[in-house]
Amino acid sequence: MSEDRKTGTPKDSHYARLRRAHRARASEGGGGPSEIDEGLVRLYGLHTVRAALDNPARSIRRMWVTRNAAQRLKIADITALPFPAELVEPKAIDSLTGADAVHQGVLIEAEIRTPKTLSALGKASLVLVLDQITDPHNVGAIMRSAVAFGVDALVTTARHSPAESGVLAKAASGALEHIDHIEVRNLAESLEELHAAGFHTVGLDSDAPGPLEEALGTGRLALVLGAEGKGLRRKTRETVRALARLDMPGAIRSLNVSNAAAVALYIARQARRKTAVPGRR
Repeated sequence: MSEDRKTGTPKDSHYARLRRAHRARASEGGGGPSEIDEGLVRLYGLHTVRAALDNPARSIRRMWVTRNAAQRLKIADITALPFPAELVEPKAIDSLTGADAVHQGVLIEAEIRTPKTLSALGKASLVLVLDQITDPHNVGAIMRSAVAFGVDALVTTARHSPAESGVLAKAASGALEHIDHIEVRNLAESLEELHAAGFHTVGLDSDAPGPLEEALGTGRLALVLGAEGKGLRRKTRETVRALARLDMPGAIRSLNVSNAAAVALYIARQARRKTAVPGRR
């Protein structure tokens, strides 16, 4: 991927990656989704759409909804919505999402939310960093856990991470609208920026010598998770301040990355509660 020398931003934009993904699925045929304009994303499912409707930062262009889904979303009059909306049968939504999508009778087209930069962290105290986790189902599930445990921001790499999509949003079950998404080009350099900002970085590694409980510290915290199977990349392992494992006494010594994220966040929250300073999350 090349960069624009003037701005330092990738030419292979977030929008372009999303557009290619939609085209690839559409070209497969057999009930694949129709194409979508650049800069837009199709979001579906009751929780996902409800969260998007309630998010003032989400710009919605259009909605397709069944009568039953409109009732469940408590939309009494679709003509009163501030964007075009159409009552349809489920098959009409199937043609837009693909037959395999569990859309629950509602679909919106919305503008993609542009990822933020590390400078947007502000007073964030708990951050989750993903080292090239590519499966949108896993990333969506991680987002859901992150919001549940009060994570301030999710950091992902510009390459080898899923673009905002209906699949990711459905797995996140509304969490996409409740967490800041920060995208970085070089993870090792970004971890050093987090260190400079006062964050203690801890990478999860099933072979680490000590348990997570002993590696957390008491200040600002960034938990770093690697891709399932590959784990953390070498440079990431060398850059984080500590490596730690989840203490699992059973016969199986590893978890799906989204489950590992939920367990790690619970441990981190419990530890922070014990050492909490009044007024700090």
